[in-house]
Amino acid sequence: METVLKVEGLKKNYGNLQALKGISFEITKGEIFALIGPNGAGKSTALRIMATLLSPTEGEVQILGLHLRKEAEKIRERISYLPEEAGAYRNQRGIEYLRFMATFYASDDALAQEFIKRGAEIADLGERLYDRVGTYSKGMVRKLLLARALMTRPQLAILDEPTSGLDVINSLEIRQIIREYVKEGTTVLLSSHNMLEIEFLSDRVALIDNGLILDSGTPGELKEKYGASNLEEVFRRAVG
Repeated sequence: METVLKVEGLKKNYGNLQALKGISFEITKGEIFALIGPNGAGKSTALRIMATLLSPTEGEVQILGLHLRKEAEKIRERISYLPEEAGAYRNQRGIEYLRFMATFYASDDALAQEFIKRGAEIADLGERLYDRVGTYSKGMVRKLLLARALMTRPQLAILDEPTSGLDVINSLEIRQIIREYVKEGTTVLLSSHNMLEIEFLSDRVALIDNGLILDSGTPGELKEKYGASNLEEVFRRAVG
């Protein structure tokens, strides 16, 4: 299988604080790979490094065969990133937001229109797409943001808490959208505190705590290894 993301000995220091202490993992094409752990474990720091927003202190990261330290600009053309705290411009209409974001990724008007059309289909907001974002519910905003992240058909989508704060129906819709795009060739690096979501979505999971990866495997493998009925129990026993 083609390796999309390869991480070796990745460290990140903030002064004397070691956020990442030498993590290593690989993701192959078409996988949904999840990082799970408590707040402060290093998940978001790792995702921000993969998204080229932070520079590692030590270690090597290759995305689609490109070296993060030397070829970050080329990497940005091939990936997308949806942070947990992302927001859309409240005074823009949903369609205007998609159009605005498409200009950053499209090389010409025809491609921009393709992105906008696909984004509208992903968001599935109907006529509300022409209303101002400030009138949207949290679920509607999150679907618009996911549409922005996927409308370019990125080779790697980095999603931090994609269903954060959403109700059951909106969460199910977003998980289904992610699954559909993986079938079409997108690889996903995911972080979430929702263990049911992780079990539903992920092909493989890495447990991270205090800047270190404790274990990894499929949800089934991890539950069997730790004699657990769910991933929350797996994590508690791995840490213990």
